[in-house]
Amino acid sequence: MNKKTIIRTLEKIALYMELQGENPFKVSAFRKAAGALEGDERSLSEMEDVTKLKGIGKGTAAVIEDLITNGESSLLKELEDIVPKGLLPLLKLPGLGGKKIAKLHQELGIDSAESLKAACEACKVRELAGFAAKTEEKILKELANLSNRSERLPIWQLEPVVLQIEALLGSMEEVERFSVAGSFRRAAETSKDIDFIVVTKAVEAVREKLLNELSVQEVIAAGDTKISVILDLEEPVSVDFRLVKAAEYATALHHFTGSKDHNVRMRQIAKARGEKISEYGVEQADGTVLTFKDEAEFFAHFDLPFIPPSLRTGTTEFDKTDDIQHLVKLEDIKADLHMHTTWSDGAYSVAEMGEALIARDYQYSVITDHSQFLKVANGLTPERLTKQRAEIEAFNEAHPDFHLYAGTEMDILPDGSLDFEDDVLRELDFVIASIHSSFTQSQDKIMARLLTAIQNPYVHMIAHPTGRIIEDRTGYNPDMEQLIAWAKEYGKILELNANPYRLDLCVEHLEMALTAGVPVAINTDAHDIAHLRFMDIGVRYANRAWLKKDMIVNTWTREQFEAFIRRNK
Repeated sequence: MNKKTIIRTLEKIALYMELQGENPFKVSAFRKAAGALEGDERSLSEMEDVTKLKGIGKGTAAVIEDLITNGESSLLKELEDIVPKGLLPLLKLPGLGGKKIAKLHQELGIDSAESLKAACEACKVRELAGFAAKTEEKILKELANLSNRSERLPIWQLEPVVLQIEALLGSMEEVERFSVAGSFRRAAETSKDIDFIVVTKAVEAVREKLLNELSVQEVIAAGDTKISVILDLEEPVSVDFRLVKAAEYATALHHFTGSKDHNVRMRQIAKARGEKISEYGVEQADGTVLTFKDEAEFFAHFDLPFIPPSLRTGTTEFDKTDDIQHLVKLEDIKADLHMHTTWSDGAYSVAEMGEALIARDYQYSVITDHSQFLKVANGLTPERLTKQRAEIEAFNEAHPDFHLYAGTEMDILPDGSLDFEDDVLRELDFVIASIHSSFTQSQDKIMARLLTAIQNPYVHMIAHPTGRIIEDRTGYNPDMEQLIAWAKEYGKILELNANPYRLDLCVEHLEMALTAGVPVAINTDAHDIAHLRFMDIGVRYANRAWLKKDMIVNTWTREQFEAFIRRNK
Protein backbone atom coordinates (compact mmCIF):
# COMPACT_ATOMS: atom_id res chain seq x y z
CA MET A 1 0.00 0.00 0.00
CA ASN A 2 1.28 3.48 -0.82
CA LYS A 3 0.00 7.03 -0.57
CA LYS A 4 -0.94 7.29 -4.24
CA THR A 5 -3.14 4.20 -4.05
CA ILE A 6 -5.00 5.69 -1.08
CA ILE A 7 -5.42 9.02 -2.91
CA ARG A 8 -6.77 7.28 -6.03
CA THR A 9 -9.17 5.20 -3.92
CA LEU A 10 -10.52 8.25 -2.09
CA GLU A 11 -11.02 10.06 -5.40
CA LYS A 12 -12.73 7.03 -6.92
CA ILE A 13 -15.08 6.75 -3.93
CA ALA A 14 -15.92 10.46 -4.32
CA LEU A 15 -16.69 9.90 -8.02
CA TYR A 16 -18.90 6.87 -7.37
CA MET A 17 -20.73 8.76 -4.64
CA GLU A 18 -21.27 11.65 -7.02
CA LEU A 19 -22.64 9.30 -9.68
CA GLN A 20 -24.96 7.86 -7.06
CA GLY A 21 -26.24 11.35 -6.21
CA GLU A 22 -24.78 11.30 -2.71
CA ASN A 23 -24.75 14.39 -0.46
CA PRO A 24 -22.23 16.90 -1.97
CA PHE A 25 -20.64 17.47 1.45
CA LYS A 26 -19.88 13.77 1.75
CA VAL A 27 -18.38 13.72 -1.75
CA SER A 28 -16.31 16.79 -0.90
CA ALA A 29 -15.00 15.15 2.29
CA PHE A 30 -13.37 12.35 0.29
CA ARG A 31 -11.85 14.78 -2.22
CA LYS A 32 -10.61 16.96 0.64
CA ALA A 33 -8.96 13.94 2.27
CA ALA A 34 -7.29 13.02 -1.03
CA GLY A 35 -6.03 16.61 -1.33
CA ALA A 36 -4.64 16.56 2.20
CA LEU A 37 -2.62 13.45 1.42
CA GLU A 38 -1.48 14.85 -1.95
CA GLY A 39 -0.20 18.02 -0.30
CA ASP A 40 1.87 16.21 2.33
CA GLU A 41 5.51 15.74 1.33
CA ARG A 42 5.92 12.51 3.29
CA SER A 43 5.35 9.01 1.97
CA LEU A 44 2.95 6.67 3.73
CA SER A 45 5.78 4.90 5.60
CA GLU A 46 7.02 8.22 6.95
CA MET A 47 3.65 9.14 8.46
CA GLU A 48 3.07 7.98 12.02
CA ASP A 49 -0.70 8.01 11.63
CA VAL A 50 -2.08 9.11 8.27
CA THR A 51 -5.62 9.34 9.67
CA LYS A 52 -4.58 12.23 11.95
CA LEU A 53 -3.81 14.55 9.03
CA LYS A 54 -5.79 17.79 8.91
CA GLY A 55 -8.55 17.34 6.33
CA ILE A 56 -9.13 13.66 7.11
CA GLY A 57 -12.32 13.03 9.08
CA LYS A 58 -13.80 9.96 10.74
CA GLY A 59 -15.40 8.53 7.60
CA THR A 60 -12.36 8.95 5.39
CA ALA A 61 -10.04 7.72 8.19
CA ALA A 62 -12.06 4.49 8.38
CA VAL A 63 -11.64 3.94 4.63
CA ILE A 64 -7.89 4.56 4.88
CA GLU A 65 -7.54 2.12 7.79
CA ASP A 66 -9.53 -0.48 5.81
CA LEU A 67 -7.20 -0.01 2.84
CA ILE A 68 -4.02 -0.31 4.90
CA THR A 69 -5.30 -3.35 6.82
CA ASN A 70 -6.97 -5.30 4.01
CA GLY A 71 -5.37 -3.95 0.85
CA GLU A 72 -8.75 -2.88 -0.55
CA SER A 73 -11.72 -0.72 0.38
CA SER A 74 -14.98 -2.46 1.28
CA LEU A 75 -16.81 0.85 0.71
CA LEU A 76 -15.43 1.15 -2.82
CA LYS A 77 -16.40 -2.46 -3.59
CA GLU A 78 -19.91 -1.76 -2.30
CA LEU A 79 -20.20 1.36 -4.46
CA GLU A 80 -18.89 -0.50 -7.52
CA ASP A 81 -21.69 -3.04 -7.07
CA ILE A 82 -24.37 -0.35 -6.66
CA VAL A 83 -23.45 2.14 -9.40
CA PRO A 84 -24.44 0.91 -12.90
CA LYS A 85 -21.32 0.00 -14.89
CA GLY A 86 -22.74 1.75 -17.94
CA LEU A 87 -22.42 5.18 -16.25
CA LEU A 88 -18.61 5.14 -16.11
CA PRO A 89 -18.04 5.23 -19.90
CA LEU A 90 -20.26 8.34 -20.02
CA LEU A 91 -17.53 10.25 -18.15
CA LYS A 92 -15.55 10.12 -21.39
CA LEU A 93 -18.10 12.42 -23.03
CA PRO A 94 -16.87 16.05 -22.94
CA GLY A 95 -19.11 18.23 -20.79
CA LEU A 96 -20.59 15.37 -18.76
CA GLY A 97 -19.22 15.20 -15.23
CA GLY A 98 -20.33 13.13 -12.27
CA LYS A 99 -23.09 15.55 -11.20
CA LYS A 100 -24.75 15.74 -14.61
CA ILE A 101 -24.57 11.98 -15.11
CA ALA A 102 -26.12 11.46 -11.68
CA LYS A 103 -28.99 13.79 -12.65
CA LEU A 104 -29.54 11.89 -15.89
CA HIS A 105 -29.55 8.60 -13.99
CA GLN A 106 -31.89 9.74 -11.22
CA GLU A 107 -34.43 11.61 -13.33
CA LEU A 108 -34.41 9.67 -16.60
CA GLY A 109 -33.06 6.28 -15.54
CA ILE A 110 -30.03 6.63 -17.81
CA ASP A 111 -27.63 3.75 -17.14
CA SER A 112 -25.69 3.37 -20.40
CA ALA A 113 -24.65 5.07 -23.63
CA GLU A 114 -27.59 3.36 -25.38
CA SER A 115 -30.20 4.68 -22.95
CA LEU A 116 -28.65 8.16 -23.08
CA LYS A 117 -28.83 8.15 -26.87
CA ALA A 118 -32.48 7.08 -26.78
CA ALA A 119 -33.34 9.83 -24.27
CA CYS A 120 -31.63 12.48 -26.42
CA GLU A 121 -33.39 11.30 -29.57
CA ALA A 122 -36.71 11.45 -27.69
CA CYS A 123 -35.88 15.04 -26.65
CA LYS A 124 -36.16 14.14 -22.95
CA VAL A 125 -32.74 15.43 -21.88
CA ARG A 126 -33.51 19.04 -22.81
CA GLU A 127 -36.37 19.03 -20.31
CA LEU A 128 -34.00 18.66 -17.34
CA ALA A 129 -32.77 21.73 -15.45
CA GLY A 130 -29.24 22.59 -16.55
CA PHE A 131 -29.65 20.93 -19.96
CA ALA A 132 -30.89 22.30 -23.30
CA ALA A 133 -31.53 21.36 -26.93
CA LYS A 134 -27.91 22.21 -27.79
CA THR A 135 -26.76 19.94 -24.97
CA GLU A 136 -28.68 17.07 -26.55
CA GLU A 137 -27.12 17.75 -29.95
CA LYS A 138 -23.65 17.83 -28.44
CA ILE A 139 -24.23 14.60 -26.49
CA LEU A 140 -25.47 12.80 -29.61
CA LYS A 141 -22.42 13.98 -31.54
CA GLU A 142 -20.03 12.81 -28.81
CA LEU A 143 -21.85 9.47 -28.51
CA ALA A 144 -21.35 8.98 -32.26
CA ASN A 145 -17.63 9.71 -31.84
CA LEU A 146 -17.48 7.23 -28.96
CA SER A 147 -19.08 4.45 -30.99
CA ASN A 148 -16.80 5.15 -33.96
CA ARG A 149 -13.66 4.58 -31.91
CA SER A 150 -11.27 1.88 -33.06
CA GLU A 151 -11.85 -1.70 -31.92
CA ARG A 152 -8.21 -1.70 -30.88
CA LEU A 153 -7.35 -0.85 -27.29
CA PRO A 154 -4.38 1.33 -26.26
CA ILE A 155 -1.31 -0.27 -24.69
CA TRP A 156 -1.90 1.56 -21.39
CA GLN A 157 -5.29 -0.07 -21.06
CA LEU A 158 -3.94 -3.54 -21.78
CA GLU A 159 -0.76 -3.38 -19.70
CA PRO A 160 -2.43 -3.84 -16.27
CA VAL A 161 -4.50 -6.71 -17.69
CA VAL A 162 -1.31 -8.39 -18.94
CA LEU A 163 0.28 -7.95 -15.49
CA GLN A 164 -2.78 -9.50 -13.82
CA ILE A 165 -2.73 -12.52 -16.13
CA GLU A 166 1.03 -12.94 -15.75
CA ALA A 167 0.62 -12.97 -11.96
CA LEU A 168 -2.14 -15.59 -12.24
CA LEU A 169 -0.17 -17.85 -14.62
CA GLY A 170 2.95 -17.43 -12.50
CA SER A 171 1.05 -18.70 -9.47
CA MET A 172 -0.07 -21.93 -11.19
CA GLU A 173 2.20 -24.89 -10.45
CA GLU A 174 0.73 -26.63 -13.52
CA VAL A 175 2.21 -23.95 -15.83
CA GLU A 176 5.79 -24.64 -16.92
CA ARG A 177 6.41 -21.55 -19.09
CA PHE A 178 4.35 -18.71 -20.45
CA SER A 179 4.69 -15.41 -22.30
CA VAL A 180 2.49 -12.69 -23.66
CA ALA A 181 2.64 -12.62 -27.46
CA GLY A 182 0.88 -10.71 -30.24
CA SER A 183 1.04 -7.00 -30.92
CA PHE A 184 1.39 -6.23 -27.20
CA ARG A 185 4.71 -8.09 -27.15
CA ARG A 186 5.73 -6.07 -30.23
CA ALA A 187 5.12 -2.90 -28.16
CA ALA A 188 2.41 -1.77 -30.57
CA GLU A 189 0.51 1.32 -29.44
CA THR A 190 -2.82 -0.49 -29.78
CA SER A 191 -3.94 -4.12 -29.93
CA LYS A 192 -7.20 -5.83 -30.82
CA ASP A 193 -6.69 -8.50 -28.16
CA ILE A 194 -4.10 -10.10 -25.88
CA ASP A 195 -2.38 -13.40 -26.73
CA PHE A 196 -0.62 -15.73 -24.30
CA ILE A 197 1.42 -18.85 -25.00
CA VAL A 198 1.26 -21.31 -22.10
CA VAL A 199 3.20 -24.56 -21.65
CA THR A 200 1.36 -27.12 -19.53
CA LYS A 201 0.68 -30.83 -19.32
CA ALA A 202 -2.34 -30.24 -17.07
CA VAL A 203 -4.66 -28.65 -19.61
CA GLU A 204 -7.89 -29.23 -17.69
CA ALA A 205 -6.56 -27.78 -14.44
CA VAL A 206 -5.15 -24.68 -16.15
CA ARG A 207 -8.36 -24.16 -18.13
CA GLU A 208 -10.43 -24.46 -14.95
CA LYS A 209 -8.30 -21.93 -13.06
CA LEU A 210 -8.28 -19.41 -15.90
CA LEU A 211 -12.05 -19.53 -16.30
CA ASN A 212 -12.70 -19.36 -12.56
CA GLU A 213 -10.12 -16.81 -11.45
CA LEU A 214 -10.37 -14.28 -14.28
CA SER A 215 -13.32 -11.90 -14.48
CA VAL A 216 -14.87 -13.56 -17.53
CA GLN A 217 -17.79 -11.91 -19.31
CA GLU A 218 -18.03 -14.46 -22.11
CA VAL A 219 -16.28 -17.71 -23.07
CA ILE A 220 -15.66 -17.88 -26.81
CA ALA A 221 -13.71 -21.15 -26.80
CA ALA A 222 -12.47 -23.54 -24.12
CA GLY A 223 -10.70 -26.44 -25.80
CA ASP A 224 -7.51 -28.39 -25.15
CA THR A 225 -5.28 -26.09 -27.22
CA LYS A 226 -7.05 -22.73 -27.14
CA ILE A 227 -9.04 -20.79 -24.57
CA SER A 228 -10.64 -17.53 -25.74
CA VAL A 229 -12.48 -15.24 -23.35
CA ILE A 230 -13.77 -11.71 -23.10
CA LEU A 231 -12.90 -10.18 -19.75
CA ASP A 232 -15.55 -8.18 -17.92
CA LEU A 233 -13.68 -4.92 -17.44
CA GLU A 234 -14.59 -1.25 -17.87
CA GLU A 235 -13.60 -1.78 -21.51
CA PRO A 236 -14.09 -5.50 -22.35
CA VAL A 237 -10.80 -7.15 -23.36
CA SER A 238 -10.45 -10.27 -25.54
CA VAL A 239 -7.75 -12.72 -24.44
CA ASP A 240 -6.55 -15.86 -26.25
CA PHE A 241 -4.53 -18.53 -24.43
CA ARG A 242 -2.68 -21.05 -26.61
CA LEU A 243 -1.85 -24.19 -24.64
CA VAL A 244 1.21 -25.91 -26.09
CA LYS A 245 3.77 -28.63 -25.36
CA ALA A 246 7.20 -27.60 -24.09
CA ALA A 247 8.89 -28.49 -27.39
CA GLU A 248 6.46 -26.27 -29.34
CA TYR A 249 6.90 -23.20 -27.14
CA ALA A 250 9.54 -21.32 -29.17
CA THR A 251 7.83 -21.70 -32.56
CA ALA A 252 4.38 -21.01 -31.11
CA LEU A 253 5.69 -17.86 -29.39
CA HIS A 254 7.30 -16.73 -32.66
CA HIS A 255 4.19 -17.54 -34.69
CA PHE A 256 1.81 -15.62 -32.42
CA THR A 257 4.17 -12.66 -31.90
CA GLY A 258 5.13 -11.68 -35.44
CA SER A 259 2.90 -9.58 -37.66
CA LYS A 260 1.28 -11.21 -40.66
CA ASP A 261 3.95 -9.75 -42.98
CA HIS A 262 6.81 -10.91 -40.75
CA ASN A 263 5.46 -14.46 -40.66
CA VAL A 264 4.91 -14.50 -44.43
CA ARG A 265 8.55 -13.50 -44.96
CA MET A 266 9.77 -16.18 -42.55
CA ARG A 267 7.71 -18.81 -44.37
CA GLN A 268 9.24 -17.67 -47.67
CA ILE A 269 12.73 -18.05 -46.22
CA ALA A 270 11.83 -21.54 -45.00
CA LYS A 271 10.24 -22.52 -48.33
CA ALA A 272 13.44 -21.58 -50.19
CA ARG A 273 15.20 -24.15 -47.99
CA GLY A 274 12.59 -26.83 -48.58
CA GLU A 275 11.07 -26.35 -45.11
CA LYS A 276 7.70 -25.31 -43.68
CA ILE A 277 7.18 -23.16 -40.57
CA SER A 278 4.14 -23.64 -38.37
CA GLU A 279 3.31 -22.89 -34.76
CA TYR A 280 4.34 -26.48 -33.94
CA GLY A 281 7.87 -26.36 -35.36
CA VAL A 282 9.78 -26.41 -38.67
CA GLU A 283 8.83 -29.30 -40.93
CA GLN A 284 11.67 -30.82 -42.95
CA ALA A 285 11.49 -32.25 -46.45
CA ASP A 286 11.26 -35.77 -45.02
CA GLY A 287 8.26 -34.84 -42.85
CA THR A 288 10.10 -34.67 -39.54
CA VAL A 289 9.51 -31.58 -37.41
CA LEU A 290 12.32 -29.62 -35.76
CA THR A 291 11.65 -27.82 -32.48
CA PHE A 292 13.85 -25.37 -30.59
CA LYS A 293 14.72 -24.54 -26.98
CA ASP A 294 14.06 -20.80 -27.59
CA GLU A 295 13.44 -18.18 -30.28
CA ALA A 296 17.16 -17.39 -30.62
CA GLU A 297 17.80 -20.99 -31.66
CA PHE A 298 14.81 -20.81 -34.02
CA PHE A 299 16.21 -17.72 -35.80
CA ALA A 300 19.74 -19.19 -35.84
CA HIS A 301 18.37 -22.20 -37.74
CA PHE A 302 17.61 -19.77 -40.59
CA ASP A 303 21.01 -18.05 -40.27
CA LEU A 304 19.38 -14.98 -38.72
CA PRO A 305 20.27 -13.11 -35.53
CA PHE A 306 17.63 -13.00 -32.81
CA ILE A 307 15.10 -10.44 -34.05
CA PRO A 308 13.58 -8.61 -31.05
CA PRO A 309 9.78 -8.88 -30.91
CA SER A 310 9.32 -5.12 -31.48
CA LEU A 311 10.97 -5.41 -34.89
CA ARG A 312 8.86 -8.26 -36.20
CA THR A 313 6.70 -6.10 -38.42
CA GLY A 314 7.65 -7.46 -41.85
CA THR A 315 9.08 -4.13 -42.99
CA THR A 316 12.85 -3.70 -42.60
CA GLU A 317 13.99 -6.28 -40.03
CA PHE A 318 15.30 -8.70 -42.66
CA ASP A 319 17.26 -5.99 -44.51
CA LYS A 320 18.90 -4.44 -41.42
CA THR A 321 20.04 -7.50 -39.50
CA ASP A 322 23.54 -6.02 -39.01
CA ASP A 323 22.01 -3.09 -37.12
CA ILE A 324 20.26 -5.28 -34.54
CA GLN A 325 23.40 -5.68 -32.43
CA HIS A 326 23.60 -1.87 -31.99
CA LEU A 327 20.04 -1.43 -30.69
CA VAL A 328 19.42 -0.45 -27.09
CA LYS A 329 18.56 -3.27 -24.67
CA LEU A 330 17.07 -3.10 -21.18
CA GLU A 331 20.36 -4.17 -19.61
CA ASP A 332 22.08 -1.15 -21.23
CA ILE A 333 20.02 1.31 -19.17
CA LYS A 334 22.03 2.87 -16.34
CA ALA A 335 19.60 5.57 -15.16
CA ASP A 336 16.11 7.04 -15.21
CA LEU A 337 16.07 10.81 -15.70
CA HIS A 338 12.41 11.70 -15.03
CA MET A 339 10.44 10.75 -11.90
CA HIS A 340 8.33 12.22 -9.12
CA THR A 341 8.24 11.83 -5.34
CA THR A 342 5.92 12.83 -2.50
CA TRP A 343 7.42 16.33 -2.77
CA SER A 344 5.00 16.84 -5.67
CA ASP A 345 2.51 14.21 -6.89
CA GLY A 346 4.48 10.99 -6.47
CA ALA A 347 3.64 8.09 -4.13
CA TYR A 348 7.05 7.55 -2.52
CA SER A 349 9.77 9.60 -0.84
CA VAL A 350 13.16 10.52 -2.28
CA ALA A 351 14.80 7.77 -0.24
CA GLU A 352 12.25 5.14 -1.26
CA MET A 353 12.61 5.99 -4.95
CA GLY A 354 16.39 5.96 -4.57
CA GLU A 355 16.38 2.50 -3.00
CA ALA A 356 14.12 1.22 -5.79
CA LEU A 357 16.50 2.60 -8.42
CA ILE A 358 19.48 0.93 -6.72
CA ALA A 359 17.52 -2.34 -6.74
CA ARG A 360 17.37 -2.02 -10.53
CA ASP A 361 21.19 -1.79 -10.66
CA TYR A 362 21.19 1.76 -11.96
CA GLN A 363 24.33 3.87 -11.48
CA TYR A 364 22.55 7.21 -11.12
CA SER A 365 19.17 8.87 -11.69
CA VAL A 366 17.44 12.24 -11.33
CA ILE A 367 14.57 13.36 -9.09
CA THR A 368 12.45 15.75 -11.17
CA ASP A 369 9.37 16.87 -9.26
CA HIS A 370 6.99 19.37 -10.82
CA SER A 371 7.63 23.11 -10.67
CA GLN A 372 5.48 25.68 -8.86
CA PHE A 373 3.04 26.48 -11.72
CA LEU A 374 1.49 23.02 -11.58
CA LYS A 375 -0.39 23.55 -8.32
CA VAL A 376 -2.67 20.58 -8.97
CA ALA A 377 0.48 18.43 -8.71
CA ASN A 378 1.78 20.25 -5.60
CA GLY A 379 4.62 21.77 -7.64
CA LEU A 380 7.75 22.93 -5.81
CA THR A 381 8.69 26.54 -5.13
CA PRO A 382 12.40 27.52 -5.19
CA GLU A 383 12.42 27.30 -1.37
CA ARG A 384 11.05 23.75 -1.42
CA LEU A 385 13.57 22.79 -4.10
CA THR A 386 16.36 23.84 -1.73
CA LYS A 387 14.89 21.70 1.06
CA GLN A 388 14.52 18.77 -1.30
CA ARG A 389 18.15 19.03 -2.40
CA ALA A 390 19.24 18.60 1.24
CA GLU A 391 17.23 15.37 1.34
CA ILE A 392 18.81 14.18 -1.91
CA GLU A 393 22.31 14.98 -0.66
CA ALA A 394 21.67 13.07 2.57
CA PHE A 395 20.63 10.05 0.51
CA ASN A 396 23.80 10.30 -1.60
CA GLU A 397 26.01 10.42 1.48
CA ALA A 398 24.43 7.18 2.67
CA HIS A 399 24.81 5.52 -0.78
CA PRO A 400 28.30 6.31 -2.14
CA ASP A 401 28.06 3.81 -5.04
CA PHE A 402 24.95 5.45 -6.50
CA HIS A 403 24.09 9.08 -7.17
CA LEU A 404 20.77 10.90 -7.23
CA TYR A 405 20.85 14.24 -9.03
CA ALA A 406 18.59 17.13 -8.07
CA GLY A 407 16.37 18.23 -10.91
CA THR A 408 12.96 19.57 -11.84
CA GLU A 409 10.26 19.09 -14.43
CA MET A 410 9.70 22.77 -15.10
CA ASP A 411 6.61 24.08 -16.86
CA ILE A 412 6.88 26.15 -20.00
CA LEU A 413 4.16 28.66 -19.18
CA PRO A 414 1.32 29.70 -21.51
CA ASP A 415 2.84 33.19 -21.96
CA GLY A 416 6.09 31.63 -23.20
CA SER A 417 8.14 32.24 -20.05
CA LEU A 418 9.72 29.54 -17.88
CA ASP A 419 8.46 28.66 -14.40
CA PHE A 420 11.84 29.33 -12.73
CA GLU A 421 14.36 32.13 -13.15
CA ASP A 422 17.88 31.33 -14.31
CA ASP A 423 19.36 31.73 -10.82
CA VAL A 424 17.17 28.81 -9.66
CA LEU A 425 17.89 26.68 -12.73
CA ARG A 426 21.64 27.24 -12.41
CA GLU A 427 21.67 25.52 -9.01
CA LEU A 428 19.92 22.39 -10.27
CA ASP A 429 21.79 19.42 -11.71
CA PHE A 430 19.29 18.56 -14.44
CA VAL A 431 16.40 20.59 -15.83
CA ILE A 432 13.48 19.17 -17.80
CA ALA A 433 11.16 21.61 -19.57
CA SER A 434 7.66 20.55 -20.55
CA ILE A 435 4.25 21.84 -21.56
CA HIS A 436 1.23 20.91 -19.42
CA SER A 437 -1.18 23.73 -20.29
CA SER A 438 -2.85 25.70 -23.11
CA PHE A 439 -2.64 22.86 -25.65
CA THR A 440 -5.03 24.68 -28.01
CA GLN A 441 -2.67 27.57 -28.71
CA SER A 442 -1.60 28.05 -32.31
CA GLN A 443 1.40 26.06 -33.50
CA ASP A 444 3.41 29.31 -33.73
CA LYS A 445 2.78 30.04 -30.02
CA ILE A 446 3.55 26.46 -29.02
CA MET A 447 6.80 26.58 -30.97
CA ALA A 448 7.74 29.94 -29.46
CA ARG A 449 7.26 28.43 -25.99
CA LEU A 450 9.42 25.43 -26.87
CA LEU A 451 12.13 27.64 -28.39
CA THR A 452 12.37 29.67 -25.17
CA ALA A 453 13.09 26.48 -23.27
CA ILE A 454 15.51 25.08 -25.84
CA GLN A 455 17.51 28.32 -25.96
CA ASN A 456 17.88 28.45 -22.19
CA PRO A 457 21.41 27.28 -21.31
CA TYR A 458 20.26 25.54 -18.13
CA VAL A 459 17.55 23.40 -19.73
CA HIS A 460 18.80 19.92 -20.62
CA MET A 461 15.76 18.09 -21.96
CA ILE A 462 12.28 18.56 -23.42
CA ALA A 463 9.89 16.00 -21.91
CA HIS A 464 6.97 14.26 -23.70
CA PRO A 465 7.46 16.70 -26.60
CA THR A 466 3.99 16.46 -28.18
CA GLY A 467 1.83 16.02 -25.07
CA ARG A 468 -0.14 13.20 -26.63
CA ILE A 469 -2.04 10.46 -24.78
CA ILE A 470 -2.44 7.37 -26.97
CA GLU A 471 -6.00 7.03 -28.32
CA ASP A 472 -7.14 9.88 -26.06
CA ARG A 473 -5.62 13.22 -27.05
CA THR A 474 -3.40 14.34 -29.90
CA GLY A 475 -1.37 16.83 -27.87
CA TYR A 476 -0.43 20.36 -28.86
CA ASN A 477 0.79 19.75 -32.42
CA PRO A 478 4.38 21.06 -32.46
CA ASP A 479 6.35 21.27 -35.70
CA MET A 480 8.49 18.22 -34.94
CA GLU A 481 10.94 18.73 -37.79
CA GLN A 482 11.72 22.21 -36.46
CA LEU A 483 11.82 21.06 -32.81
CA ILE A 484 14.31 18.32 -33.66
CA ALA A 485 16.42 20.80 -35.63
CA TRP A 486 16.49 23.16 -32.61
CA ALA A 487 17.39 20.30 -30.27
CA LYS A 488 20.32 19.50 -32.55
CA GLU A 489 21.38 23.16 -32.82
CA TYR A 490 21.27 23.83 -29.06
CA GLY A 491 22.48 20.42 -27.89
CA LYS A 492 19.33 19.35 -26.06
CA ILE A 493 17.90 15.93 -25.24
CA LEU A 494 14.44 14.87 -26.40
CA GLU A 495 12.50 12.39 -24.31
CA LEU A 496 10.89 9.12 -25.15
CA ASN A 497 8.45 9.07 -22.26
CA ALA A 498 7.98 5.36 -21.57
CA ASN A 499 4.72 5.74 -19.67
CA PRO A 500 2.35 3.60 -21.80
CA TYR A 501 -0.18 6.45 -21.77
CA ARG A 502 2.30 8.58 -23.65
CA LEU A 503 5.07 6.82 -25.62
CA ASP A 504 6.04 10.32 -26.64
CA LEU A 505 8.02 10.74 -28.88
CA CYS A 506 6.22 8.33 -31.23
CA VAL A 507 8.07 6.02 -33.63
CA GLU A 508 7.92 8.45 -36.55
CA HIS A 509 9.44 11.27 -34.48
CA LEU A 510 12.06 8.96 -32.95
CA GLU A 511 13.13 8.00 -36.47
CA MET A 512 13.48 11.71 -37.27
CA ALA A 513 15.61 12.21 -34.14
CA LEU A 514 17.77 9.23 -35.15
CA THR A 515 18.36 10.69 -38.60
CA ALA A 516 19.22 14.11 -37.13
CA GLY A 517 21.55 12.65 -34.50
CA VAL A 518 19.64 14.13 -31.55
CA PRO A 519 20.17 12.32 -28.22
CA VAL A 520 17.10 10.68 -26.71
CA ALA A 521 16.44 9.72 -23.08
CA ILE A 522 14.05 6.84 -22.32
CA ASN A 523 12.36 7.78 -19.05
CA THR A 524 9.51 6.31 -17.04
CA ASP A 525 8.09 9.57 -15.63
CA ALA A 526 7.44 7.37 -12.58
CA HIS A 527 5.00 8.63 -9.97
CA ASP A 528 5.23 5.30 -8.16
CA ILE A 529 7.98 2.70 -7.64
CA ALA A 530 5.86 0.29 -9.68
CA HIS A 531 6.07 2.67 -12.66
CA LEU A 532 9.81 2.06 -12.97
CA ARG A 533 8.79 -1.09 -14.86
CA PHE A 534 7.80 1.14 -17.79
CA MET A 535 11.48 1.25 -18.79
CA ASP A 536 10.98 -2.16 -20.43
CA ILE A 537 8.10 -0.82 -22.55
CA GLY A 538 10.19 2.24 -23.45
CA VAL A 539 13.16 0.16 -24.59
CA ARG A 540 10.96 -2.16 -26.64
CA TYR A 541 9.23 0.86 -28.20
CA ALA A 542 12.63 2.45 -28.97
CA ASN A 543 13.53 -0.73 -30.85
CA ARG A 544 10.57 -0.11 -33.17
CA ALA A 545 12.36 3.07 -34.30
CA TRP A 546 15.76 1.31 -34.48
CA LEU A 547 17.30 3.64 -31.89
CA LYS A 548 20.94 2.79 -31.30
CA LYS A 549 22.37 2.38 -27.84
CA ASP A 550 24.92 5.21 -28.21
CA MET A 551 22.22 7.85 -28.80
CA ILE A 552 20.27 6.90 -25.66
CA VAL A 553 21.39 9.26 -22.90
CA ASN A 554 20.60 6.95 -20.00
CA THR A 555 22.95 4.28 -21.34
CA TRP A 556 25.80 6.73 -20.65
CA THR A 557 28.09 6.25 -17.69
CA ARG A 558 27.76 8.65 -14.78
CA GLU A 559 30.95 10.38 -15.95
CA GLN A 560 29.54 10.92 -19.45
CA PHE A 561 26.27 12.20 -18.02
CA GLU A 562 28.02 14.63 -15.69
CA ALA A 563 30.15 15.99 -18.53
CA PHE A 564 26.93 16.74 -20.42
CA ILE A 565 25.02 18.42 -17.58
CA ARG A 566 27.99 20.54 -16.42
CA ARG A 567 28.63 22.15 -19.81
CA ASN A 568 27.00 25.47 -18.99
CA LYS A 569 27.72 25.62 -15.27
